[in-house]
Amino acid sequence: MSAIPSPDRRDFLRLAAAAGGAVLASALPGWAASPGKDFYFVQLSDLHWGFQGPPNPDARGTLPKAIAAVNALPAPPDFIVFTGDLTHTTDDPDERRRRMREVKAQIDTLQVKTRYLMPGEHDAGLDRGEAFQEIFGPTHYSFDHQGVHFVALDNVSDPAGRVGAAQIEWLVSDLARLPHEAPIVILTHRPLFDLYPQWDWATRDGADVLQRLDPYSNVTVFYGHIHQEHHHQTGHIIHHAARSLMFPLPPPASQPLRQPVPWDAEHPYRGLGWRQVAARQAPPRLALDEKPVTA
Repeated sequence: MSAIPSPDRRDFLRLAAAAGGAVLASALPGWAASPGKDFYFVQLSDLHWGFQGPPNPDARGTLPKAIAAVNALPAPPDFIVFTGDLTHTTDDPDERRRRMREVKAQIDTLQVKTRYLMPGEHDAGLDRGEAFQEIFGPTHYSFDHQGVHFVALDNVSDPAGRVGAAQIEWLVSDLARLPHEAPIVILTHRPLFDLYPQWDWATRDGADVLQRLDPYSNVTVFYGHIHQEHHHQTGHIIHHAARSLMFPLPPPASQPLRQPVPWDAEHPYRGLGWRQVAARQAPPRLALDEKPVTA
């Protein structure tokens, strides 16, 4: 299995900008053919169940709308990933668990039964993931699908926003059995690179994680947290952020404070969405299809 030719950074960013919320399909760096079959999965992120406020007057409606859209897909995805912030933060441990049980009941209406969940800081930052693990299970793990190795990393249960030495050691051990050209997908909540640390859009030890991933030539990262579509490249590793299902946030450094984009009554749900990711074998590529939330 050999790595595919990589476009340069300028070509990649041009392709990403041209996606415009539609399909981004390219022989991107960080991807190569695997011995399995074509497949696709769905990424949902930043549900923030329990949020109330002007940035989304339909706070209890957007997740059901997205679930209905996924259930109506002509062909079901192989699985669904949730990249964190399933619930909105609360200081009350009982309320935290109630929100998690409610969002779990919503997720259980998905017709796709294979789901992979991980926490965001709103779920896990106040209790180091205790409630999340009670209701949803482990905060980090790995699995294989059609020749692709997936790793869910937890960079939120530590209130300082670190992956931590123990989990990095686990990651190194988990990847050690793989050839260096194996296709690897990392799923996480915060960006692993310093997108905009002033807004907490970074992982304190993300550089250490990326260093451990660097020997592997075909790595792609899918994350959430920043509530907007964003594409970035660090070396040969490609990073894709997903939109939120609750409220969009402004581009990094575009304004003094990190405040939700105001609700637009003339264009409700603008900036909210979810993503399909298709893994193609011939020619080898990832196709990202950005889906809006619609009434």
